[in-house]
Amino acid sequence: MNRTKTLVILIAAAFAATPVLANEREHLELLRQTTLNLIDALVESGALPKEKADGLLKAAEKKAAKTVRENTSMEPKPVRVQYVPETVKNEIREQLKQEVLAQAKNERWAEPNAVPEWLDRIKWEGDIRLRYQTESYPQGNTPAKDFDTPIPGFGSLTRAADVGAANSFNVNTGNTEDDRSRLRLRARLGMLARVSDSWSAGIRLATGNSTDRVSTNQSLGQNFNKYQLMLDRAYLKYDPADWLSISGGRIPNPWYGMDVVWDEDINFEGLAATLKPIIKADAPFRPFLTVGAFPMRESSPPVANSRWIYGGQLGGHWNLGRSTNFKFGLAYYKFQGLEGHVIPSNEFFNAADPKDNAYTSPDYRRYEYESGLRQKGNTLFATNALTDSSLKTIWGLASKFSPVVLSAGLDIGRFDPVHLILEGEYAKNTAFDRDEISRRTGYVLTDGKSHAYQVRMTVGMPQLKAVNDWQVYGGYRYVGSDSVVDAFTDSDFGLGGTNLKGYFLGARYGVDRNAFLNIRMLSADTIDSPTLIDSAHKFGVDVIQADVNVRF
Repeated sequence: MNRTKTLVILIAAAFAATPVLANEREHLELLRQTTLNLIDALVESGALPKEKADGLLKAAEKKAAKTVRENTSMEPKPVRVQYVPETVKNEIREQLKQEVLAQAKNERWAEPNAVPEWLDRIKWEGDIRLRYQTESYPQGNTPAKDFDTPIPGFGSLTRAADVGAANSFNVNTGNTEDDRSRLRLRARLGMLARVSDSWSAGIRLATGNSTDRVSTNQSLGQNFNKYQLMLDRAYLKYDPADWLSISGGRIPNPWYGMDVVWDEDINFEGLAATLKPIIKADAPFRPFLTVGAFPMRESSPPVANSRWIYGGQLGGHWNLGRSTNFKFGLAYYKFQGLEGHVIPSNEFFNAADPKDNAYTSPDYRRYEYESGLRQKGNTLFATNALTDSSLKTIWGLASKFSPVVLSAGLDIGRFDPVHLILEGEYAKNTAFDRDEISRRTGYVLTDGKSHAYQVRMTVGMPQLKAVNDWQVYGGYRYVGSDSVVDAFTDSDFGLGGTNLKGYFLGARYGVDRNAFLNIRMLSADTIDSPTLIDSAHKFGVDVIQADVNVRF
């Protein structure tokens, strides 16, 4: 430490140790003598030269004299203090208080353990479901080997192409007779970010795979291999007004309804807009209109034609009073470019020479209803050229699809928290035309159904959130073969697809906050022949699912 610092510390310590005296003159004299004594001590110890000490004393005397002269020459000026009423003081204090509190809240510097403001604009949500599932096949089901129709152009119609498919060992990969049990897991994690008052963005990850759009389940028993997390949702949402919402990207299902047309796990790719006119703030009836356009496949000539889904739904929510609400929606969906067409023979050259075989060309499959898309139930026909003698059938949809769908639900809450909920849905494929099918495919279709419906009754709490919340439900389902596109309908009833009828029963019980158990049984049988070869052919399955669900 240098000498100057030593001097400063000693003087500061002396001042701090000076006792408070009643007489101000004595106090000043004590400070003077203490300072002189400290300077003498520093000089004697050699820490401060004698010349520098004398210079410090002379400089201090000159500065003190100057201060005394200035203070004595200044005349005191009158000070005017304006009287402020006590009420005005209180008002000023309150305004300052509110301003400070508002600033503290906005900037979050007055909250303990405060987090940055932008975190308040992000909402996280997710769920995990563990399921035990059994699949029981009744006696009398048609064996899988009888579903096979390998020769194109020779009775090649089917409603379950993949049941009759065989592997490289010529063994059918489908199952119609052997019972099955398995554990399944579903995990989903989503984030919704409110970018501004009008813009938001959503992202969700989920288990599953890229070939099954109607399920996010992952079957356990993969030799402890890790599971995939898929990008289930990724979209932007724009809400310019209370009555308009526009979404784009991979968006949640924008339609109101049950799972006759759209499975509950379906997410849409494209654009959708919902219009909710504001009639009156307390109006009992609130209408809505939703429109959307969704590409299924981009156009890539000559390999593939574009496929689109267009839709519109008009409906409303009606408050009938006494805790009773009614909601309905009338929708029309147009599937463009999905139907199959027979490949012209001039596009198929020499079937005997694989190098000169149009079957190996990508454009030969542009009308295919591919195995990774379809479930089962829709009527399929061979699109192969008539000159194609290969044993590989390229399946296409026999019917076009433009379903009209009416959905409705009545929630009676007079005995709240217990509600009685009645729901129903009816679909009619207005594009189903047997004559048109015959002209386009060359096949005469004598069976098949173009309508579907489902009814359901639920008793209990509308949503399970707390411990001891409960719910029981049951219903009946009838989905004709060509009423809706089997790729997108419910994947659990009859293990997915159309051409199925039967009932379902279930119960749910809340074991804790945001945790509940669910058990249900779904019994389904085919309506028309799944093979179209023999009217006696049939397929049925009873599915029992027991779930443990947690939400966060």
